[in-house]
Amino acid sequence: MRLFLDTSALVKLYVPERGTAQVEARCAEADEIIVCVLVLPETLATLSRLRRSGKLRRGEYASCKRNLVAALGLATVVEFSPAVMANAIACVEKLPVRTLDAIHVGAAMERSPDLFLTGDQRQYEAAKGMGLKAELVG
Repeated sequence: MRLFLDTSALVKLYVPERGTAQVEARCAEADEIIVCVLVLPETLATLSRLRRSGKLRRGEYASCKRNLVAALGLATVVEFSPAVMANAIACVEKLPVRTLDAIHVGAAMERSPDLFLTGDQRQYEAAKGMGLKAELVG
């Protein structure tokens, strides 16, 4: 299975929360994990916020960051391209979606995954609205 993870799903692999087990199970089933290039800064922003709030210790943050960078080295990372941008534009013109969410959907559309995994209701609706098979976790 070719699995696309948006940031809200990917974070669940590093911060145990509702939906973590579901994301782990889907990743275990996957032959290929696909992400948009946005997941690195978005995930680090989330982890940094958790560190600043005291929910994640400095050492835990460093460990999560190392593990994230290593995992992304094994994933298919979809870069910004004219095709991804065209897909994102089609998404924002068709649906009430945030810009970065549209870019994730556009990246997924470029790679045609078997499943788009997200923990965000609006992202889920956008992915479905653009013809992707999507699953909401959490």
